[in-house]
Amino acid sequence: MRHTKLNYLLSALGLFLITTVASAQTTPDSIKYDHDEVFGPIVWPTTTGDTRSASGQPGQHYWQNRADYQIKASLNETDQDTTITGEVNINYTNNSPDNLDYLWLQLDQNLFRPDSRGAATVPVVGTRFDVKGFNRGGYRIESVSVTYKGQTYKVDPVITDARMQVRLNTPMGPKGEKISVKVNYSFSIPFYGADRMGRKKFKQGWVYELAQWYPRICVYDDVEGWNTLPYMGLGEFYCDYGDYDYYITTPANMTVAGSGDLENASQVLTATQQSRLADARGSDKTVMVITPEEVGQAATHPFKGTLTWHFKMQNTRDVAWAASTAFIWDAARVKLPSGRKCVAMSTYPVESSGNDSWGRSTEYLKYSIEIYSDKYFEYPWNSATSVSGVALGMEYPGIIFCLSNLKKGQLWGDITHEIGHNWFPMIVGSNERKYMWMDEGFNTFINEYSTEKFNNGEYFNAKTRAANQITGLLKREKDPLMVAPEAQNEYGQYYFKTSLGLDMLRNVVLGPDRFDYAFNEYVKHWAFKHPLPYDFFRAMNDASGEDLNWFFQPWFFTTWQLDQAIQGVKYVKDDATKGSLITLVNKEKLAMPVTLKITQANGKTETINLPVNIWQRGGVWTFDYPSTSTITALELDPDHQLPDVDRKNNIWGGK
Repeated sequence: MRHTKLNYLLSALGLFLITTVASAQTTPDSIKYDHDEVFGPIVWPTTTGDTRSASGQPGQHYWQNRADYQIKASLNETDQDTTITGEVNINYTNNSPDNLDYLWLQLDQNLFRPDSRGAATVPVVGTRFDVKGFNRGGYRIESVSVTYKGQTYKVDPVITDARMQVRLNTPMGPKGEKISVKVNYSFSIPFYGADRMGRKKFKQGWVYELAQWYPRICVYDDVEGWNTLPYMGLGEFYCDYGDYDYYITTPANMTVAGSGDLENASQVLTATQQSRLADARGSDKTVMVITPEEVGQAATHPFKGTLTWHFKMQNTRDVAWAASTAFIWDAARVKLPSGRKCVAMSTYPVESSGNDSWGRSTEYLKYSIEIYSDKYFEYPWNSATSVSGVALGMEYPGIIFCLSNLKKGQLWGDITHEIGHNWFPMIVGSNERKYMWMDEGFNTFINEYSTEKFNNGEYFNAKTRAANQITGLLKREKDPLMVAPEAQNEYGQYYFKTSLGLDMLRNVVLGPDRFDYAFNEYVKHWAFKHPLPYDFFRAMNDASGEDLNWFFQPWFFTTWQLDQAIQGVKYVKDDATKGSLITLVNKEKLAMPVTLKITQANGKTETINLPVNIWQRGGVWTFDYPSTSTITALELDPDHQLPDVDRKNNIWGGK
């Protein structure tokens, strides 16, 4: 009996080995692909305390801290300099389970100190985000005080580059404890603020774009505790959410645009301007609030001395503002899915005016917000403003800065991109300083959708989506997407490689319905929270019903490339009417599904799709195609949706 069972097991094993050898074909040495590297086990890092779930959602014990701000600031113009003088009160809530012995604040203006790390690491050829030699920059911290449990005391802060540590006399307690920090400060406004803020002179006055204009508390989270990476130019920001109540005092002949709601319009606007703004809130067409002819006229700003503009914004991670004597101002209604009222506005100098330029800014802004609100998540605030000035393109909650000389499609692209950032990372609050692809790449992806939808595709070119448009960029790639911005040699990858990856998941791997559902679930669950990359990976896997780790690991953690190729065709019993054996090769290390266009001599053309799983056992795959006549042509990826580095071997011509 034992001998019979052993014979049976040996026979079964032999049959298994024969079957395995037949299906897993030998991979030639010239092929770099290793299926074990792509499909091997991957376990994403986890956090303790059930703060993040295995499904990619916030866990049952997820927490994040809160920072509410009260700010009073003044813009002071002199012949030698223009400065901001301010006072910020930060009311901080510690929702973590930890006692805090100290607080960390970001002093982003310290980038513009001549001895800053950012200034020291600018290449000799310069970059878009360098300090341009401005040597009067940086915060002047006048005083710091803390109020905790009814006791107020002064603190001597410890300032290191663009960070400030506030050491507490008594540790701050956990789980809802509150503390207040008051900082008095000032700084000189740089001319070129690393392409994120600054000032520029126009015919009718300076345009000031103010961002990173107050000391901000760093994020203390469940992943790294205090996030204290310094601001060095390229890497952007990571902020907690809270309510903002802020006052901006400027010369009385200036117009001020700010994040959030203008609380004192009756005190800073004329009756005519208030009426026009009310009309704009009900109009789909752009309404002028301050016309070009009114700029600089005494009646436009019939006030003396200085004037204080009061703004509020709820549940936001930041605010920014702009001021100028040169501003034309127009506005229009934004239609949100819920019916809630919202207004889009633009402020720009006369040099930017015209229907081929900023005269359409509000139109671009309005429809971008409507498109993103319908598709992804409703815009949560009541206003948005586009400002023309020195910054090429920069985003803040409720306000964006775009370059003054942009026209037509360039201006559309800049506006729809910058306001798109209000979804990533202003709503979905990722850590821009560490994971730039989570905001720039996701935003570039949704910009494709808005550009296709806007005005029947006025500026849309389907070719811009073709993967081969950025294959050259991928060939130059030196660093993976997970590398932090300051270590990335080709930061365009954050935008275009990420966007292409999402395109491939949507159009090649999952299909639009499954991808859109999973992506929107991710947005819904992480709105106004702090997702990690691993939360995104898990969320997409869970909601789509696919284990996509074979894609996420190589695409975001490596610089692997893709090269699918056609090896050849053989006919069953040398007769094409009995079927064909088509052999494909995956030559490079990245794997993707296969789309193959097949043309036969009888005129029949068919496109077939093979799942990525054909590469699970190796880099060569042969399959049986039911041909009825000779195959005259084969083409892999006929729509060029994949970044194949060698398209010559994607085509087979029947020989």
